[in-house]
Amino acid sequence: MSTDQRPKGLSSALSYQDAKAAIRWLETAFGFEPLFVILDDAGNLAHSEMGYGDSIVMVGNEWSDDHKSPRSLGGRNTQSVHVQLAPGEDIDAHCEHARAAGAEILQAPATQFYGDRTYRARDPEGHIWTFGVTVETLTPEQWDAASGLTTRTRLD
Repeated sequence: MSTDQRPKGLSSALSYQDAKAAIRWLETAFGFEPLFVILDDAGNLAHSEMGYGDSIVMVGNEWSDDHKSPRSLGGRNTQSVHVQLAPGEDIDAHCEHARAAGAEILQAPATQFYGDRTYRARDPEGHIWTFGVTVETLTPEQWDAASGLTTRTRLD
C-alpha cells in the first residue's frame, strides 16, 4: 500500500451490495489492480482502492440512501465510468476477457468518429463501464467532418 499523497486529479467511488465480490470481479474481468483495503475489526470492508494505469477507483459497500448499487435501484445508473486503455492495447481481447468473466456487453467494440475504438459493459451489480483505446489520432476538424458535429473549447 502506498502512503504517497495523491496528485491532483479525479477518481470515481462506486457502491456495491457486495464490495468484496466486486473487488475480486473487477480485478479478474477488467484487470484493475487492488491497491489496498481497509477492514474493520469484524473483517467488514470499510474502504478500498483499485488502480488502472494512473487512475484510481474506490470500491465500497452501500452506506447511505445516497450511496447505492444499481442493483438496489432497479438497475438505474446516474453515471458511468470510462476507462482508457494504453495505445496499442487490444480492446477486442479486453472485451472478450470481460465477457468470459461475466460482464454483460452492452455495445460491442466499434471504432468511433473521433478515432477511439470503444465497448460498453455492465458489471454484475449493474454499473456501466466504457472502455476505449485510440486507434487513430484525429484532429477536431477531422472528427467534426466525419460526424457533422461542432467541437469548441468553450460553450460560449
